Amino acid sequence: MTKVKDTLSLKGDTSNPFPEPFKSLLGQAECKGLGGLFGLTQFGVNLEVLEPDAQSALRHWHTKSDEFVYVLSGELCLVTDDGEQTMRAGMCAGFPAGIENGHHLINRSSDQATFIVIGSRELGDEVHYPDDDFKWVVNSSGKWIACKKDGTPY
Repeated sequence: MTKVKDTLSLKGDTSNPFPEPFKSLLGQAECKGLGGLFGLTQFGVNLEVLEPDAQSALRHWHTKSDEFVYVLSGELCLVTDDGEQTMRAGMCAGFPAGIENGHHLINRSSDQATFIVIGSRELGDEVHYPDDDFKWVVNSSGKWIACKKDGTPY
């Protein structure tokens, strides 16, 4: 029998793996990994909380993984190559793999905002950051290293 989980008591990850100057730019957020609670391996599910003036990530796009976001509460600004759109509770957006249209969410309000992110987990996926001199590189030990676009580590 599948066990139901209580996400309210679940401790989220508040660490930010990005190096400076990006770490400070992103602001305060909490990410609760929900898919792993059930042993899901084909896609990830995260419950995210953005504090005021925080952003979900650097603007990015994936080569092989789809992404989907659904706003649960608050108000967020979705920023893409097409401009900015306000998202509120009950609104959603999807980002197909391989479409070179960077996206991220910014909480410009004075209240917390919560949303669900669902993404496929495709081997060989690359994440591109069109606005920043940044990329993640996997070293020979399988560890993710924060680098500039030319491969120089931060």
